[in-house]
Amino acid sequence: MNRVRSADERVVWRAARRIGLQTAVSVAVALVGLAGVVALVDLHGRRQAEDLLLDRSITRADVTDPPSGVWLVIRHDGRDAITPGMPPGLPDSTELDDASARHAIHTINITVHNHEYRVTTEPLPDGDVVQAVLDLQPDNSQQQGLLEAFLIAGLVGLVVAAGVGALLARLAVQPLATALTLQRRFVADAGHELRTPLTLLTTRAQLIRRALRTTADTDVEAVRSDVERLVADAHHLTAILEDMLLAVDSRGIQTDEQVSLPSVVADVVESARPLADEHGVVLSYAITGEPPLVPGARAALRRAVTALVDNAVRHADDEVRVTISTGGGDVVVDVADDGPGIAPEIASTLFNRFATSPSDGLTGTSRRYGIGLALVSEIVTRHGGTVSVVDTGHRGATLRLRIPAA
Repeated sequence: MNRVRSADERVVWRAARRIGLQTAVSVAVALVGLAGVVALVDLHGRRQAEDLLLDRSITRADVTDPPSGVWLVIRHDGRDAITPGMPPGLPDSTELDDASARHAIHTINITVHNHEYRVTTEPLPDGDVVQAVLDLQPDNSQQQGLLEAFLIAGLVGLVVAAGVGALLARLAVQPLATALTLQRRFVADAGHELRTPLTLLTTRAQLIRRALRTTADTDVEAVRSDVERLVADAHHLTAILEDMLLAVDSRGIQTDEQVSLPSVVADVVESARPLADEHGVVLSYAITGEPPLVPGARAALRRAVTALVDNAVRHADDEVRVTISTGGGDVVVDVADDGPGIAPEIASTLFNRFATSPSDGLTGTSRRYGIGLALVSEIVTRHGGTVSVVDTGHRGATLRLRIPAA
């Protein structure tokens, strides 16, 4: 079954076909020009060779033994001596009659019985006239064969040029189509991701405005609570926008610092405690041994750990544990929660942008990962590390981040 192409793929195919056609036309123009030059050079060379052969034949003036393909006629005192086997319709009597009056050598091409000949007539000082006749059929056949071979080679070259041009054009344009597809998907997913916090901001702002309109009945504590939530929602929206901007181009991450991951984890955990308390989740962390420093960007690594912790807190039932250790020359950060876990079928796409797990058949819940985990993967890759799902064998999920030590 043929796969239906997307709009971006159709654009690529059209561009590839257009470039392939343009390449073929360019090759065709070049081949026609080359064929013209070859034909002119070949014709000029053949004419020179033919005239030289005729001149030599006239100089020898031996009607009994002329060169192959040449016949001679010598007119002496009104009588003609003719090479045996002269083709019917030859010699050219008109040229012989006019030669004495012209007193100059004269060469023409004539066709007799659909056969082309080159005829040179020359008056001699003693009053005789010599006419040499050259059969052009062998040269014409050779030229026709050359032109046919050139035409076949040209057609094959056109087909190959069109195919290669289309293939190279597709390879050249494919990254653009991929970029267009990613851009469309990113814009669509980003709009979906931003819709909820924007709706919350609008709703809270309307509630605050409504409460302030009735000054006498305004509950100051309620308004203060709504303002605090409005600020929190604004911070959440800002964090999402920062993630998106960083995800658009992670090449701006500078990785020339020496970073202490335990320090980064401690900061993240402290910052995430209010969110954990709001969700009724106990958030803790532990350090095993003395993990070494890692080369990287502290801000980017903090964003990556924050995304892991935020994801765990939002999907945990009661507890999130963050542990830091060393292994195989890497500093390892494990973020574990006791939530619904990660479906095996989504493990391979977990770190794609806006991945969503299937709904739980018992609770009807699903885990939506937004852009955070994809951003973690991009940041960790820039630092030469990895992020993966650890099969712990118990309920919940553990995501492991590994960064090479300095």
